[in-house]
Order: sequence, then C-alpha cells, then structure tokens
Amino acid sequence: MKKIMIMSGEASGDLHGANLAREIRKKDPSIALYGVGSRRMQEAGVAMLADASQISVVGITEVITHLGTIYGVLSRLKRFLKQDRPDLLILIDFPDFNIMLGKAARKLGIPVLYYVSPQVWVWRKGRIKTIARLVKAMIVVFPFEVPLYQQAGVDVRFVGHPLTDVVGSGLSQEQAKALFGMDPKRRTIALLPGSRRTEIANLLPDMLRAAEMLLTRFPDLQFVLPVAPTLDREIIATAVSESGVPVSVTDGRVYDVLRAADAAIVTSGTATLETGLMGVPMVIVYRISRLTHAVISRLVSGVKHVGLVNIVADRRLVPEFIQEEANPANMADAVSKMLLDRSYADEIREGLDEVRKRLGDKGTSARAAAVVMEILQGSSQGHGNL
Repeated sequence: MKKIMIMSGEASGDLHGANLAREIRKKDPSIALYGVGSRRMQEAGVAMLADASQISVVGITEVITHLGTIYGVLSRLKRFLKQDRPDLLILIDFPDFNIMLGKAARKLGIPVLYYVSPQVWVWRKGRIKTIARLVKAMIVVFPFEVPLYQQAGVDVRFVGHPLTDVVGSGLSQEQAKALFGMDPKRRTIALLPGSRRTEIANLLPDMLRAAEMLLTRFPDLQFVLPVAPTLDREIIATAVSESGVPVSVTDGRVYDVLRAADAAIVTSGTATLETGLMGVPMVIVYRISRLTHAVISRLVSGVKHVGLVNIVADRRLVPEFIQEEANPANMADAVSKMLLDRSYADEIREGLDEVRKRLGDKGTSARAAAVVMEILQGSSQGHGNL
C-alpha cells in the first residue's frame, strides 16, 4: 500500500490539500494519506499527524514566541518520515517550515513534490535554488511562476489555481443575506480578518473600527464575518461583541458570505483571490510586527503590489494598505468610494473578471493529482506545462 504525506500549514493549504486528497483517492482508493492540516483535510480522509494551528504564525517576533511548539511538531514529523517512510511528501506553500521538512525527507531518500509555490517572486528569490535541490517536481498555480522554475532546471507544471474549482455560491445575493439573518435590502460589507491568530490580533480591531466609521456614513450598512476553520470562533465573537459593532459572525461559508457582500475588507493572502473570484470589490490590508516588517523591507526589492489580486492583475486593481496605512480611516474611505462611485466599483469587477481568466480553467485539483500519481509511479519526465 502506497503512503503519501501532505504538509499544509494554514487555512488555504488545508483547503487545497483536502481537494488534492479527494482527487488522489479517486485515482487510487488504496493510498494511505497522512499529514498536517485542519478540518478540511481531516474530512477528506487525511490522518492528522498535527494540527496546522500549532505552527501557523507569521513574523519574526511571532515565530520566536512559538518556537517550542513549532520545533516539537517538526520533530514529530521527522520521526514519522524516518519510521513510516511515506512514498511521497507533498509540501503546500508554507515555506519556512516546509523547506526544513523537505530537507529531512530528501536525506531519507523520500521524493518531495511541492504544490503551490512560496511567493519567491516577491522576496528571497534564492529559495528557488533551494527548492530546486529538494523537489522531484514543482506544481505551480500562477502562469508567471513557470519560467522562474524552468530557469532553475526544475520539472515544473502549471495546473491552474485550485480556487477556481471551489470558489462559488449557488445562492443569489438576497438568499445569501437571508441565510445569515441579514436584511436582503441593505448593503453588506464582508470582513475577512485572516486565518491566523496573529492576523486577528493585528487587524480585526481596526476592521471593526472601520465598520463603525462606515455605519456613521451609511446607516443602512450591515456587516458579516466568516471565521476561518483554523480559528476559535469564540475569540472572534467576543472581540466583535466587545467592539459594540453589529457584525454577524458565522462559521466558514466564506463564499456564501462573499455572495452577500457589496464590498469587503480583506487581509492580504489567499482570501483576496477568493474575494476576487467572487467578483467582490475589496480593500486589501496587512500588518505585521515592526521588526518583521523592517527585516522584510530589506529583503524585498522591486515589488509593486502585495495583494495577490493586484499581483495577478499586474496593476493596482484594488486599494491595498500595509502597516501604518492599514488603519480604520483608510479602510473606511476606500470602502466608501466603492459604495458611492458605481463606475469605480464596476471597473474593479471587470478587472476581477480578467483575474479569473488568468487563473486557468476548472479541474486544477484533478490535474495536480495526475502529477502526484506520475511522481508516485516514478515516471516523471520532461519539463513544462500540463
């Protein structure tokens, strides 16, 4: 019986890992799947070796405070690699942790497949060479990533973005609003504060203050916040309750939430692509510790955009506010413009439609699973796209 280990470290990786696991099972139900993720991967039949919430932190100061837990999980996974020797290790994004685990697998002679590249086009481009030494093949989800890995001699495959398979809602906007107990006639703003505890701490209070400002300008507004599966709903609900801002908090169902939304305030990351694929005008925000930002600023050069939607569009399609600029006033002003200027909002929606086209056709997870089976059978040859 073949064994595969799938390593995900955050909510988006949990989603992609779950969909990949289901497609692998379709091709060979006998394969045993193990890994690190969250609820979605577990529901897809992956036996959990650890929960992603134990290692899902961002930033230098944030990582330092969680080092004991992170290295404890890493040691546990290394033991699994050594004792159980899976036939393939699949790494999903999450580079700092995954590269360490990949090196351990390589030393043991276990093939490594990387699915969803780290953002090497933004910073630490030297990682491409590191990854090239580790992997049997690279599955990328953005077309502009292909030449980066080809130049490093990596067997690279573009399969499209896995979100194109899953993003969508069968509800009308009115039905979606009713689902969350909201007034179908009132305009709705979605708040997506992130999937990591540090993101919630850094950004949720200011998102709620922005919502409060918006309510003074547009008394008819209503707000909804979907809680990521990697987070404790009670922590979010308590923060919302203490703010005094009327926000409907729901467990997941992010696509139905976005169907209900006329605009959104979104933490930079995969959620910006989900919001974009749903065609919702958005404001992208992000904030990390000052120390982490100072270090990253020295490593990053020539980066025009932070939000994935803007990176794929190759222009400032939607506003993005980073660090001190990610304040309540800027968030509220940007959303206000979208609500007041219909032509501006329509222009954003047209740009988001172009982003969707650039992310490829549906069937991504099945194409990725085909690469997995190819590598698993030891018959990977050549370079280029599927």
